[in-house]
Amino acid sequence: MNKDAIMHWEEEFGAAITIADKDGTIIYMNIKAIETFAADGGAQLIGKNLHTCHQPASMDIIQRILHNNLCNTYTIEKKGIRKLIHQAPWLQDGICSGIVEISIELPANMPHHIRD
Repeated sequence: MNKDAIMHWEEEFGAAITIADKDGTIIYMNIKAIETFAADGGAQLIGKNLHTCHQPASMDIIQRILHNNLCNTYTIEKKGIRKLIHQAPWLQDGICSGIVEISIELPANMPHHIRD
């Protein structure tokens, strides 16, 4: 196994991964995120601020994540595709450096298991 390939696993990961710094500037998008946001600019969004693509209520949530090291997880449906969105602080040495958003497409008939 190529160690460099392991170090960059997220690039071809099957869910959209977007990372913004603590000021809200998008600093990374994997291939899936670039494809997901192609209509909004795709890779051209890197270097843009989250304020330009989020409503004020969403920015309030993002600020809470950044200032309180909280996670925000929810589901959405857009254009008939259900997604699980997980937003979490990006920590370095316990200090928030930004926010990571992972968007996972959910199958329409996804099973749900309860385990004891």
